[in-house]
Amino acid sequence: MRPMNRRRGWATATAVVLAVAGGAALPASAAPACDVGYTTNDWGSGFTANITLTNLGDPITDWTLRFSFAGNQTITHGWSARWSQSGSDVTATNESWNGSLGAGGTAQIGFNAAYSGTNADPTSFSVNGVPCAAAQQPPTVSLNVPAGPFEAPADVPLTATASDPDGSISKVEFYRNGLLVNTDTTAPYAYTLPGLPAGSYTVQARAYDDTGLSAIAEHSFTVAPAAGPQLVATPATVGVPEGGSANVTLTLSAAPAANVPVRLGRTGDSDLTVAPTSLTLTAGNWNTGVDVTVSAAEDADTAGGSATITASAAGLAALTITATEIDNDVPGGDNEYIARFLTQYGKIKNSGYFSPEGVPYHSIETLIVEAPDHGHETTSEAFSFWLWLEAQYGRVTEDWVPFNNAWTVLENHIIPSSADQPTAGAPGTAQYAAEYDLPSQYPAQLQPGVPVGQDPLRAELQSTYGTGDI
Repeated sequence: MRPMNRRRGWATATAVVLAVAGGAALPASAAPACDVGYTTNDWGSGFTANITLTNLGDPITDWTLRFSFAGNQTITHGWSARWSQSGSDVTATNESWNGSLGAGGTAQIGFNAAYSGTNADPTSFSVNGVPCAAAQQPPTVSLNVPAGPFEAPADVPLTATASDPDGSISKVEFYRNGLLVNTDTTAPYAYTLPGLPAGSYTVQARAYDDTGLSAIAEHSFTVAPAAGPQLVATPATVGVPEGGSANVTLTLSAAPAANVPVRLGRTGDSDLTVAPTSLTLTAGNWNTGVDVTVSAAEDADTAGGSATITASAAGLAALTITATEIDNDVPGGDNEYIARFLTQYGKIKNSGYFSPEGVPYHSIETLIVEAPDHGHETTSEAFSFWLWLEAQYGRVTEDWVPFNNAWTVLENHIIPSSADQPTAGAPGTAQYAAEYDLPSQYPAQLQPGVPVGQDPLRAELQSTYGTGDI
């Protein structure tokens, strides 16, 4: 997918009469202004374009949108407008049901097109003969990842540099294999991925400016399997009752050739402490380990804080332990059930239940039957359970970042966008897409020449929600 967003403002025209479709005219006092968003989903030899037309000025009853392609793009099918093309020039005129746009009203239209070479976006638009103003420029962003090598479990620091030529940066989001892992609103923009297991990773930094435009930078790296003994914490996530303590056992994954001095540090809630702050693992205790105690101070607040305990040793990858205070100043705050929940939460979040993109699996299938269908791998039930899990974690810890991240992943992966249903806006006309044998043949392209029936829901959706999208 090639997400592109170009926003144009309609020029103000108070001294001219604008000709509109059907011969009607806007009075000279009309002051049209609008926003045009242009996004594409590109598959190499063709693409789907979705255009959102928002009227920010006086009400209009008809509209005609014009723009020109920069290359050899050819529209093969369009929806929610009457489309025509002459050479590189494209015209889209409203349908009978979406011509009237009040102040703040929108029309969502789109098309499929074929091309070869490059697929540059149109650089200018006009509406009802009025050229659009210059576009807002998107921000720029770069992402830096150390050269490595990385050995599991690896803490990998990410740093991003972002700027905006005609505004300011509002935030930078960091993603790991498509999963939102952190949002930073203040420069310098940075986040450290903790304890990555062996595998291949793709990370992204997405910067947003003050108008909502965004840009993405991407970097890939590999974490190699551990070559020697590694630090192990049991458990790696621990709930600590306020005024009490909990034990964590530190061991090594294999016998060391010499004694391994280990240092323990803490960041986060100062009510949570760890003791001792240093220990030694040897050839005699590497598999039985050494216990460390995490304690939570008694306080009067009603917030259960959290802390990260980092165990480090020369030549070994650092190990992080998450400790969460179980507050006893709220009803039900200090009880065995919350402690058990946090233990189970830690198991689920570190058990391989989630895909590299951060999507929860319902089941993992290895056999493809009929068309390649991954629908059974994740379902609404799996996402519902995940949201419930993070909601309960937020209720106990008052840390709502995991819940917000889960909701973002849900919106990205199981709610279809307009680009995923390009013919939903066509009045009552369904489209055919064939099934194929190989995953490489997907996504299947629409075949408008194959006769199909009428869509009985489209008119009802349009009249009720203002769009034919499902």
